[in-house]
Amino acid sequence: MKRKMGGVTVMVVPEDGGESRSFRLSRNGFRATVFGGLSLAIIVGVMTVTWWFLALEAVSGWRQEALLDSLQSERGQLLAVVDQLGRVEAEYSRLRSLFGPAAEPLAPDLWLPPVGLPGTRDVAGRDLAESEVPSGWPLTEPGFVTQIQTASEGGDHPGLDIAVATDSYIRASGAGQVLRTGEDGIYGRFVVLEHGQGYQSVYAHASMVLVARGQTVRRGEVIGLTGSTGRSTAPHLHFEVLLNGLPVDPLTLVDQPG
Repeated sequence: MKRKMGGVTVMVVPEDGGESRSFRLSRNGFRATVFGGLSLAIIVGVMTVTWWFLALEAVSGWRQEALLDSLQSERGQLLAVVDQLGRVEAEYSRLRSLFGPAAEPLAPDLWLPPVGLPGTRDVAGRDLAESEVPSGWPLTEPGFVTQIQTASEGGDHPGLDIAVATDSYIRASGAGQVLRTGEDGIYGRFVVLEHGQGYQSVYAHASMVLVARGQTVRRGEVIGLTGSTGRSTAPHLHFEVLLNGLPVDPLTLVDQPG
């Protein structure tokens, strides 16, 4: 490049030995060329940065759309679960209504009379409230027997399972004394009554026990509320009768309400 006073001359010499050429720019033309080149470079840079920014925005938009689609899918699944829970709750309420309304909680010292009229007597003229033989139905309502006693037939179920609503009244099947109360992993909360003539009765899976060890109870007295404690899958009462320590089929002593 050869610079002259008042301007700029640019010489182009081909490598193959061809004819050389020269271009002369005035000072103002040179400045305009340099300015134009810089302006073009700036414009290209701005366009490149803008393109990258738009590309990143497009990727972000795609991600947001994918997230929105995922949230809408999860919302649909959640609504399906809520609908299923509603149907299950309605079915549970229907089944619960088959057993009547649940009993109201009782104070521990509240005694309710036996089922039937006060002073009801058996065929021998004895007051049923004082009868020691566990022959009374252990609930204030019929319930539904879901498992019979099988221990005396070589089975492993020593009593009755009676499905009934939670917090229904549990009544002493016969007069006697509270031998034991407690809670374990199988029977949950339970009561064992000692009757006369070698009889004992067991009431298990209670939600609440309303008597204490050593307490005397009458036949039909409320001793607890039904529940689903211990090894239980639904509210029910497990009721056993023992004679001299061996299980007896309660249905041979107790008349189930119709």
